[in-house]
Amino acid sequence: MFTGIIEEIGKVLNISRIGNSVRLRIGVDKIIDGLKNGDSVSVNGACLTVVNLGRNFFEVDAVEETVSKTNLGHLNAGSFVNIERARTFNDRIDGHIVQGHIDTTGKIEKIVSAQVSKIFYISFPKEFKEFVVPKGSIAIDGISLTIVEVGESWFSVSIIPYTIENTTLKNRKVGDIVNLEFDILGKYVVNFMKIHNRSGSSSIFDQFYEQPL
Repeated sequence: MFTGIIEEIGKVLNISRIGNSVRLRIGVDKIIDGLKNGDSVSVNGACLTVVNLGRNFFEVDAVEETVSKTNLGHLNAGSFVNIERARTFNDRIDGHIVQGHIDTTGKIEKIVSAQVSKIFYISFPKEFKEFVVPKGSIAIDGISLTIVEVGESWFSVSIIPYTIENTTLKNRKVGDIVNLEFDILGKYVVNFMKIHNRSGSSSIFDQFYEQPL
């Protein structure tokens, strides 16, 4: 489990193909202490497993499906990525619950400066609109953010200077592809409602209001 609070910006040092997987060597400074083989690490929001460690780098393997469905396939040696180690049950959750399972990708359509923050407008596939809610949580490249506005196939987020400076958002530009993971709580609610609608039974909300006081 992750929280969407980025610990470090890593740099892709090398990309190689191992069978049907892609191996990424990522240079880091802050998080290398305590990291070990088998640990889960979020790389641009995708949960990957550490398979090798060096003095100032770690390596992870990404299967072909992960590469094709995320922006990991757009990385090159020299690219920067957001890094977060998996949380323990003793850690604080400062962002929101992030699984590291990318739902889809979005495209940055517009970046607008607004006083001290920047507003990013991101388009996404329409079939995911039911998971996008104003003031709801979303993980963009592994960063926990709050949705501001929602359109037919776009949403906006407001980014404060600290987040911009301490994540890869400082290097992002219009046209870039970003990984999106929608809030797990919202996905559970949508799935629950779909099951009830298919069964033809009254919703849990209707049942609640029908109860006598």
